[in-house]
Amino acid sequence: MWYVYRLESKAVGGERYIGVTSDLKRRFAEHNAGKSSHTSKFLPRRIVTYIGFSNRARSTSFERYLKSGSGHAFANKHVW
Repeated sequence: MWYVYRLESKAVGGERYIGVTSDLKRRFAEHNAGKSSHTSKFLPRRIVTYIGFSNRARSTSFERYLKSGSGHAFANKHVW
């Protein structure tokens, strides 16, 4: 399984991150350990949502979509 996930900072409201991984527990632990430069500034993080996909191509495509303008609007209305 591949997962598209959204993290939020517990310390700074509204600070979010969208990513994709095949091992959600490991990747979440890496984020909270400060191993990602994109998320290390606003620790700790919490998982808000994750969605599972059966293949990598679909998960990365959905992640890219969520990071686009129309993807933000879709996610705010239907996902988050």
